[in-house]
Amino acid sequence: MTPSTFALILTGVLLNAGAQLLLKAGVTPLGSLSLDLAHLPATLLRVAGQWPIVAGLGCYVVSVVVWIIGLSRVDVSVAYPMLSLGYVVNALAAAALFGEVLSPGRWIGMALILAGVAVMYRS
Repeated sequence: MTPSTFALILTGVLLNAGAQLLLKAGVTPLGSLSLDLAHLPATLLRVAGQWPIVAGLGCYVVSVVVWIIGLSRVDVSVAYPMLSLGYVVNALAAAALFGEVLSPGRWIGMALILAGVAVMYRS
């Protein structure tokens, strides 16, 4: 994988991770959402009115475009495992931004993910 292709793949992963964080930031002030059909229109309006949710959806759109370009340059069997980097980015960012706890098991999981990505990248 060339450095420019790696940069595209990593950009797609980071945009996807950023989208998740923005969505979480957008729904947090809304509390627990319900899919009750009687309240669905009001819930959708509340969700759509949150700028982090709109920005998160925008990040998703851009990440898909970047990802497609990356996939045109590398095998999916190499690119897809790189998506798991998003788990590490999101766990660390969620701890920093939302105060989520990173238990020892989560740290071990992130280390395994990073080791797996390193093996895939070198193959």
